[in-house]
Amino acid sequence: MRVLVAEDEEVLAELVATGLRRAGFAVDTVYSGDAALAYLGLHDYDVVVLDRDLPRVHGDDVARALVARTARTRILMLTASASTEDRVEGLDLGADDYLGKPFEFPELVSRVRALRRRSSRPVPPALERAGVVMDTVRRTAARDGRALDLSPKEFSVLQILLEADGATVSAEELLERAWDVHTDPFTGAVRVCMSKLRGKLGEPALIRTVQGVGYAL
Repeated sequence: MRVLVAEDEEVLAELVATGLRRAGFAVDTVYSGDAALAYLGLHDYDVVVLDRDLPRVHGDDVARALVARTARTRILMLTASASTEDRVEGLDLGADDYLGKPFEFPELVSRVRALRRRSSRPVPPALERAGVVMDTVRRTAARDGRALDLSPKEFSVLQILLEADGATVSAEELLERAWDVHTDPFTGAVRVCMSKLRGKLGEPALIRTVQGVGYAL
């Protein structure tokens, strides 16, 4: 759901972030190890795509810090140091996966999705409630057999509501898990997305607004 890209090559970092956003993730980018630690301390990321050779604080030290505090964030090391010895060292540091540069982008997306499924908040391959069926692997959703044409953001919000299994999800949690750090919480982004999602789900209405609390499906 939410990914941090820590890469000192800014052009590459933004290319990776753009591709991951198109795949449905909320993505933040940082270009140094100290910034990565700051963001990881502030937000609940599912996966960090971590370059080893980061300035100021080395990527290895970022990985060590995450492991030391038993964070649930999964680590995908993305680096030009791709020999067998480098891979073993990175995995021994606590990385969950390791991908060398250059890489094929579909493989990166697939690995990030796989790590998300292995997080301490695991995602089942299929979610179902009130006639809505979602395949989280193929990224498809349907209501009563009718395919839903959802944007990546709408898909993410619907997935969070389905995972809640009827419990109320606050707008703050939706912002934290489905939007990146640059989203202004006062823009009404959640409300606008929810309105579009309700329209696509059709009648009878499935998503309830719990006044002052959030949304429930």
